[in-house]
Amino acid sequence: MVQSPVAYITPVKTQLFTKPAPFMASFSSKGPNTVTPEILKVYLAIQTFSFSVFFFSFYTIYSFIILYVQPDITAPGVNVIAAYTEAESPTNQAFDKRRIPFNSISGTSMSCPHVSGIVGLLKTLHPNWSPSAIRSAIMTTARTRDNNMEPMLNSSFVKATPFSYGAGHVRPNRAMDPGLVYDLTTNDYLNFLCTLGYNQTQISLFSDGSYTCPKKNISLIDFNYPSITVPKLSGSATVTRTIKNVGSPGTYIAHVLAPAGIFVTVEPPSLKFEKMGEEKTFKLSFKTNLVGAAAREYLFGQLTWSDGEHNVRSPIVVKVAS
Repeated sequence: MVQSPVAYITPVKTQLFTKPAPFMASFSSKGPNTVTPEILKVYLAIQTFSFSVFFFSFYTIYSFIILYVQPDITAPGVNVIAAYTEAESPTNQAFDKRRIPFNSISGTSMSCPHVSGIVGLLKTLHPNWSPSAIRSAIMTTARTRDNNMEPMLNSSFVKATPFSYGAGHVRPNRAMDPGLVYDLTTNDYLNFLCTLGYNQTQISLFSDGSYTCPKKNISLIDFNYPSITVPKLSGSATVTRTIKNVGSPGTYIAHVLAPAGIFVTVEPPSLKFEKMGEEKTFKLSFKTNLVGAAAREYLFGQLTWSDGEHNVRSPIVVKVAS
């Protein structure tokens, strides 16, 4: 036994340019979405150096109810030093009588301010953009690679998937000029509620004016979301999306990284926009002959529309019907 033990405290040093970063934390929840699997949303997924956040779609209260529980994007949120309420101790325990003006916090509480600030900046820069357009701009310009230029990893150093990080890690500068956006209107959300089985009385609680559910049910896979999910692919399926030009005129070419074992085609393969605000509709067709064990797994890919300057990327998630 050491008779005179000595302890040493080394100076605190900020570590810069650590690699790989960002990566997903071990306490991150994973997808798929168990409520509406046709929409890619991770259930409160968390990252180290980045934290997956749920996206408040501030259209009206109904979009808040539908979309608030699951994130679309990841943003810095682990071990973030921030101002801290002195109404609580740093441990939030009753026995802890300490009070501090700042604390290092992890979680959605840290990542939401980052994304909220980005949303505020985008709304100031583009006051006519809808909340859905802003969400689309943030999602389609996100990154899925780390600073090694490799696919983002989880804490076990295994390749992460859209079920962990949603559309990817937020890049505010790119979101200012996304090129194209997937927009949604009030009626789109009301149609969504109809498709989920809400009756007219229930929907009237969310609608300011008169609204009637369409006679023909709308497929949830056609909900004009920036991500594309087909949870029950039986042989073949076709997904429809409408995309709006929010930049200069140009021609966008479709580039598909198809999920393994899935054949994907885009029609038309190119979209020519001649003015700002112009909208174009396209279709993605999926085909597969996967059976057995291969058909039980979710498969991932991506669709990117590019004009040489902008890259409008949407994650693709497919699961073959068992």
